Amino acid sequence: MLLALDIGNTNITFGIFQNDTLIDTWRISTDHSRTSDEYAAQIMQILKFKNIDVSGITKTCICSVVPPLTPTFVEICESYLGSVPVVVSSGSKTGIKVNYDSPRDVGADRVVDASAAYHIYGAPFIIVDLGTATVFDAVNEKGEYLGGAIAPGMVVSADSLFRATSQLRRVELNAPPNAIGKNTVHSIQSGLVLGYSELIKGMITRFKEELSPNAKIIATGGQASIIEKEVGIFDVIDSNLTLKGLQIIYKLNSSGNSRKE
Repeated sequence: MLLALDIGNTNITFGIFQNDTLIDTWRISTDHSRTSDEYAAQIMQILKFKNIDVSGITKTCICSVVPPLTPTFVEICESYLGSVPVVVSSGSKTGIKVNYDSPRDVGADRVVDASAAYHIYGAPFIIVDLGTATVFDAVNEKGEYLGGAIAPGMVVSADSLFRATSQLRRVELNAPPNAIGKNTVHSIQSGLVLGYSELIKGMITRFKEELSPNAKIIATGGQASIIEKEVGIFDVIDSNLTLKGLQIIYKLNSSGNSRKE
């Protein structure tokens, strides 16, 4: 089995692949203060609760946008699973060419998502990742990663709004009945949910003008299902895009079994 680990700024998502099938996924909070032993204990407990035989995990792959935590999870893979992980970096084989001013500056998660979308859905495409940040990525018909755009995520914007204002309270991130809010809750929801929907529609229109009018729109991330109800232009919503990309990149970069002897 393969353990795929996606280390993000807010959450760490991990999943188990049996051959090419994603069996299950889990999510835990990112905490810079935790040690490798603490993370390992939590992950092992979750896997045990789900009746996953840890001894059957012989392969591991890591994608991290939190550099201080990368060695922590490498140690977990090596010490607790006896596996030398494939860690996605600028030198990893992905099946796509990165045409960025500085390829090393592209986040590992963006490259992994682009690789997954290219191999699973085909190019050209635009990825909209609705997570801590709202990230747009473009890949042309030749499989070349062209770059993208980055904006604050909807939750990050909401948190900033609530922290910086004394009279505005937290609200659920649901669409209001109308764009013109009749109360404070609906006004905030309009600005956040409907406002971000318009941002996404506008950026996709611009990307298609520069990339291709036939580009597929692939959405991923925690807020994708909320935004989809308002924009209605996603061709695919794949919440496990990064984990699938890790499985693909592992196969492209591994040389046989990664179990340590």
